[in-house]
Amino acid sequence: MLHRSHVYAAAGAVLLAASALPPGARPAAALDTPHPPHPAPRSGAPGPPPARSSLRPEVSVTAGALLAKVQGCAPVSEGRYRTDLDKPADIPVCGKKGAVFWKADLDIDCDGQVTARCNRGTDPWFHGETAFHRSDGRPLNAETLPYVVVPAPSAIWDHASSGIRGGAVAALVHRDRVEYAVVGDTGPAGIVGEASYAAAHSLGIDPDPSRGGAPSGVTYILFKDSRVTPIESRSAAVELGGRLARKFLLEN
Repeated sequence: MLHRSHVYAAAGAVLLAASALPPGARPAAALDTPHPPHPAPRSGAPGPPPARSSLRPEVSVTAGALLAKVQGCAPVSEGRYRTDLDKPADIPVCGKKGAVFWKADLDIDCDGQVTARCNRGTDPWFHGETAFHRSDGRPLNAETLPYVVVPAPSAIWDHASSGIRGGAVAALVHRDRVEYAVVGDTGPAGIVGEASYAAAHSLGIDPDPSRGGAPSGVTYILFKDSRVTPIESRSAAVELGGRLARKFLLEN
């Protein structure tokens, strides 16, 4: 049993210790005491503002979203292109921030490696070469790799002057579909509107090189200063194309 004097002495020691603390300090026991929660706002009263995110909102790349950004045209070509030799020259190459684009038909290009669906028997105009080659030095495979054909440089337009070179990535839009492809071949200097067997097939267009294709309704968006490495990697084209398409939608 504690003597009352001992109790008084202990209480005095606690009081002396508390008085020795610097102004504003609290005893350790007070620091350990949990604070009561803030009362919830009354019904109808505004709560605290939501936290603001520093990240950009995720942009969904759809055919409609891309087409909405290419309604007008600021021409970068000096003249206009035909879709075929017997068609009028009425298609300009247009410029946007980070890209160039045109709207045309889609003729089937089966050029490159000989495959079951791309050869001299299936394609009367077959040519076993492409302007740009795979990383192993061989021509591209039109049956398996979506690629776009750009017109050869001319007084109308030189694709390199717009930052478009072999291996650049493109977004092709047809109806509600978007397909990412690489710049893989060059065509006649005065004609636009051509892509590989694989590109047409991915867009839901008949890819047959002798009777397939689409007469109109295809939009070609080529991203400036881009390059898929290696050029034959379809997954690399999809990854880079998706990233640049989202950037295109945000910046235009």
